[in-house]
Amino acid sequence: MRRKLKAKPKIVPDYTYESEKVSKFINYCMQEGKKNTARKVVYDSFAIIKEKAKTEDPLGIFETALKNTGPMMEVRSRRVGGANYQIPREVRPERRQFLSMKWIVDAARNKKGKPMAEKLAEEIIAASNNEGDAVKKRENTHKMAEANKAFAHFAW
Repeated sequence: MRRKLKAKPKIVPDYTYESEKVSKFINYCMQEGKKNTARKVVYDSFAIIKEKAKTEDPLGIFETALKNTGPMMEVRSRRVGGANYQIPREVRPERRQFLSMKWIVDAARNKKGKPMAEKLAEEIIAASNNEGDAVKKRENTHKMAEANKAFAHFAW
């Protein structure tokens, strides 16, 4: 019998944009428990987005970026008869959001030579325009799922 689902804690929306997604994003940007630093980086990057994109709504660009980088399919490893197969699976909405945010933050961290707020802003703008490293990562994930479609019947 399956065990009971764990009750998920309620996410407190951030105090500037009143958005749960921004609050989550701040948590993904955070390193070594320094939430105020992460908050400052995210808010500064939103200010840069507002300036560069010449829009009053950086939240809209952020939402578009999350939508553009979230994968629909991914591959999971499964051992069948002594061989490991990459089985394509549909991604749950919570995991899609997690992967999207993680890939944006990772892509920004991998860039060199600029403050984190600028790198993050550039990555979010690029992702909202369907370009950048995070979108490339999603495309690669989709290609892997497409290439291994023959093993979909092993899904459990």
